[in-house]
Amino acid sequence: MVRLDRLVNVLGGYGVRLCCCPVPRSVELRGVVLRDATDDRAEVGDVFLAVGAGSVAEAVRAAVSARAAVVLVRGGEELLADAVAQGQAAGVAVMLADPALSWSQLAGVVYGLVLEGRETESGRGPTDLFALADSLAATTGGAVTIEDPLARVLAYSGPQQEVDAARRETILGRQVPAWVRELFDAAGVRAHLLASDDPLFVAGDPGRGLTGRMVVAVRVGRELLGAVWVACPAPLAGQRRVALTDGARIVALHLLRSRASADLERQVESEWVIRLLEGTADAATVLSQLGLPPGPARVVAVRAHAGEERHAAVLLAFEQATTGFGWSRPGRSALVGSSVHTILPGEQVSAARDWLAALRAALPATVVVSAGISAVADPADLPAARQEAEECLALHEMSTAGTAPPAYDESWDEILLQRLRTAARVGRASARGPVADLRRHDGEHGTGYVATLRAWLEAQGDLAVAGARLGVHGNTVRNRLRKMSEVTALGLDDPAKRVAMMIDLAALSDSHNR
Repeated sequence: MVRLDRLVNVLGGYGVRLCCCPVPRSVELRGVVLRDATDDRAEVGDVFLAVGAGSVAEAVRAAVSARAAVVLVRGGEELLADAVAQGQAAGVAVMLADPALSWSQLAGVVYGLVLEGRETESGRGPTDLFALADSLAATTGGAVTIEDPLARVLAYSGPQQEVDAARRETILGRQVPAWVRELFDAAGVRAHLLASDDPLFVAGDPGRGLTGRMVVAVRVGRELLGAVWVACPAPLAGQRRVALTDGARIVALHLLRSRASADLERQVESEWVIRLLEGTADAATVLSQLGLPPGPARVVAVRAHAGEERHAAVLLAFEQATTGFGWSRPGRSALVGSSVHTILPGEQVSAARDWLAALRAALPATVVVSAGISAVADPADLPAARQEAEECLALHEMSTAGTAPPAYDESWDEILLQRLRTAARVGRASARGPVADLRRHDGEHGTGYVATLRAWLEAQGDLAVAGARLGVHGNTVRNRLRKMSEVTALGLDDPAKRVAMMIDLAALSDSHNR
């Protein structure tokens, strides 16, 4: 069960507008009706999905027949006035969905929210794991905690008379404390959960505020989805043990439904983010629908891999980036090819790097993460920011381990040089001209004219500085320049030619030669 106010707030994040609301927003919604034009049987429900309705009037009439409190209609601004008039006259709340949203997407969110009435891991949609934890606590006689494979708390039972320090710390931190995980690892809990579906009793450590625990794996097929823990002084037996094992199977089904709903929401979010990054949408409107402020933002591109595996780690990064309540996540993300693209509001590059550090910390230690950060961009400039982030990502992948993810406004010169080198590799560099002539002469005669030219240009014509870079006297540089002028027309007195030669040298040089 969920209230109309909650449905309005959730669907608002997808671009669904409440046109009129002649009913209280506190009304409770317990059922969903999907319009079926081929079936004349009357169905009753609180939320009516007007699939295939020819007009707003038709949709409202059908909703009244179904005794619905709210009806969802797909359409653009042209239906707004009609929706307000029809809904007010019939006493039915009317919500207008953007045509870009499919009925399957809307139905998935509405059914999950109304029929199951709790939150998913991504912040919107179904799961009643807390109610299930309460039920398991009642049947097993101990405080229950449901965790994911990374020991993060998914749900826990209500207050119990006896709660130890470890449980309190786990619930407050939403994750099992490190010292507790170390004790459980030493007791072989992790290995047992990976290999067995049988409950395991772990003795407590009263001196450290830890009572005994009974744990059982939550599994679907071979995949470990998490674990159910029960605080108990001795191993559970009889009906209590059976209740725990049966409860783990029910938890597995709930986690599968939660994952399916979360995946649906991630898909919707991804589609909106991609539209922003491609420049195919009204940026201000889509930002509002995603729950992002309209001000400046940065685009962050992330790629992850673990050994030779290139795909699983990226999916893990995407899942982590989109986990959490919408209002608690700073950015919105999309899975684009083999990388995750995230729009982060704000101007500070430090905030983007902090977000990346948190993302990295939440992934397994074996995962290697590379990232790039765009310069600050207004909503209309997000497509350009995407390219900047991708180029910074490529730069980070070529850098040494431990290097901070580059930001475009800090590393634009490196990006420019990388573009030039890319152009040179595909044959767009000049094969004629002073630099090409000197390179050929060096190859044929073993001279170091190209290095001398580079040193002189980088020293801005200072012979002493250029000589120091080359490890020779300044007069030697002068003599080389004279001989080089006999090989090709350098034109060192011409500023435009000096700039062109510096670009030519940068395009054809590796980063370690710069």
